[in-house]
Amino acid sequence: MVQDRFGIYLHIPFCRAKCRYCDFYSAPGTREVPQPFVDALLRELRNNHRRPDTLYFGGGTPALLSPTQVRSLIEAAAPLPGAEITLEANPDVVSQQSLAGFREAGVNRLSFGVQSASDPQLRTLGRTHTADGAALALAWARQAGFDDLCGDIMLALPNYTNAEFDATLDLLQTGGCTHISAYLLKIEPGTAFARHRPANLPDPDAAADFYLYAVKQLEAAGYRQYEISNFARPGHEGRHNLLYWNCRDYWGVGPSAHSCLGNVRRFWPDDTDAFVAGTLTEQEEGICDAEDFLLMQLRLTAGLDWDEYVHRGGTPLDARRKAFLRQCVGHGYAEFDGRTLRLTPAGMVVQNAILEELM
Repeated sequence: MVQDRFGIYLHIPFCRAKCRYCDFYSAPGTREVPQPFVDALLRELRNNHRRPDTLYFGGGTPALLSPTQVRSLIEAAAPLPGAEITLEANPDVVSQQSLAGFREAGVNRLSFGVQSASDPQLRTLGRTHTADGAALALAWARQAGFDDLCGDIMLALPNYTNAEFDATLDLLQTGGCTHISAYLLKIEPGTAFARHRPANLPDPDAAADFYLYAVKQLEAAGYRQYEISNFARPGHEGRHNLLYWNCRDYWGVGPSAHSCLGNVRRFWPDDTDAFVAGTLTEQEEGICDAEDFLLMQLRLTAGLDWDEYVHRGGTPLDARRKAFLRQCVGHGYAEFDGRTLRLTPAGMVVQNAILEELM
């Protein structure tokens, strides 16, 4: 991978409604992105003189931006030719006109938060779209000329079944998705679900089974797993997120956005008003060290190059770790050829325990 690849992440902290599981910094109850906020992003982008080859609009709900606002931000970021430019969207906030406008503005990759093909489940999650609405949004996106379409599936929801997963996969596959993110529901502190835990959640063993079933079905449908929660048709892997997992440079802009530049991690505090006013400054979070590299690389099916880990300051393999890795291989959790360590899907289920032992 090219060493000097660089990405920009723009955090758009506005959404119509807060989902019950969401712990991202966002301001619900808005139907558009205020122009002063866009002006603040443009102000910060003027300080950057490094052209990115990935640009990612995340949120919140970035599709609340107007195509004109998106165009101005893309022009300010000045991405390189052939750059991957991704915009996250909720199915119910887009239209044929807005999707055509986003494509014309330069967006070439859309990521839809579909989560489930079950309308009752979507209501439980606090989503404001329907399964039919998601299918229509995907059709509109194809009509607008988007060849890279991503869809999210949330696993192990209340009263979850393999049939619900199959229906959601069918919706995304029929809708033309080239990339699918499938991840387990996690009850995060401060969320509505943390305050009022939903009934009939699968236990950890059942959740693990749902994950392994999803991996198997996605592979059978032609979506190759390349990261713990991400699957893509060949050539459609997410280039921006690969920067994170490969510990490459990326710059986040906006309240709550994070960066890693030159192995130094930084972040913007959660304060939209101060960001707009220009009184918010990035804070240093720490160094991206060898342990961060290990943690990120073991998310990838390509695995961890142990020599590179040691080169970055990690601990060489000792007798204890070698014995532990032999156990992991024997139990079907990992593959290890003496240099590259790869976790299997079963190993990814227990990734935290493996990381704890290795670190």
